[in-house]
Amino acid sequence: QVQLVESGGGVVQPGGSLRLSCAASRSIFSFYVMGWYRQLPGEQRELVASITSEGRTNYGDSVEGRFTISRENDKRTVHLQMSSLETEDTAVYYCNLRIVTARGQDDYWGQGTQVTVSS
Repeated sequence: QVQLVESGGGVVQPGGSLRLSCAASRSIFSFYVMGWYRQLPGEQRELVASITSEGRTNYGDSVEGRFTISRENDKRTVHLQMSSLETEDTAVYYCNLRIVTARGQDDYWGQGTQVTVSS
């Protein structure tokens, strides 16, 4: 089992910046993808950004060029730097860790953190 602890949500004005962080409770020695999804009430979660254990990044179309995902050297903590925030970025953001092994994959989720972009 892996627990994910998120931090960094809050309220910001349009055009502002926020940084989200997510820390895994232990090191992962298999291939994994770690990243952020967001969700609005009544809608499905959508990918915001992710990074693999090999360092490959992937971004949702709506945040490309505005958000940057990175990770600490311990590879247990990822950060999402969000810039040029728009009201449409308002959502609950969830950290996700997907561990892939020969027997399949396991998904872990954080508790979610609210990001509100409002003037």
